[in-house]
Amino acid sequence: MIRLKSSSLCRYYRRGNYEIRALDKVDLQIEKGEFLAVVGASGSGKSTLLNLLAGLDTPTSGQIEFDGARLDGLSRRELAAYRGHKVGMIFQTFNLLPYQTALRNVELALYFNQTPARLRREKARMILEKMGLSDRLEHRPADLSGGEQQRVAIARALVKTPEVLFADEPTGNLDKDNARAVAEILSELNRGGLTIVMVTHDSDLARNLAHRIIHMHYGQIVRDNPHTPAGEGTP
Repeated sequence: MIRLKSSSLCRYYRRGNYEIRALDKVDLQIEKGEFLAVVGASGSGKSTLLNLLAGLDTPTSGQIEFDGARLDGLSRRELAAYRGHKVGMIFQTFNLLPYQTALRNVELALYFNQTPARLRREKARMILEKMGLSDRLEHRPADLSGGEQQRVAIARALVKTPEVLFADEPTGNLDKDNARAVAEILSELNRGGLTIVMVTHDSDLARNLAHRIIHMHYGQIVRDNPHTPAGEGTP
């Protein structure tokens, strides 16, 4: 489904006179229906890799393919269309608009792919109800718990019916109970066939959810192992 071709995918930054190799000669292929966990210490390159796959950043060199179509070299407009139609993203910090209701936060995810207004509202309502938030539709983020905010963020990512879900530390700001609930949602989505790529520093979460775990260190993949999840979505 997603392929990083060759061994030359790189993302370098300049910091004064120094070159920071955030991602250095990475080769990776992700198949449809996989649950892939990317683990590593802070600064290992895992979030950089996720941002490149999701079209939030562009590589210094190398190639990225999605279903045979090249992503590297696309314009900002073309990358926005890719994000708007093909992928969903959830983040550790939720990234909800603070002055918009839960319903409106989810609805806005459909605004940029030309979904008609009435259908946007209907789809947003349905996905929030599926997330168990039918009584929170008109609540703003400040009036929601951390777990509820993350469920809104998941609903926002899923309302587009993406082909792949990218999750960046999805339980990092949650307590144990809410982390367990979000993990179960992700596990259920993958069992339903959704491809998921999750970045996490939590090795237990990776072992409990993922069917494949790659370990990163200083911008490179140092291990890439198939894996049998230890549990059914329990971190």
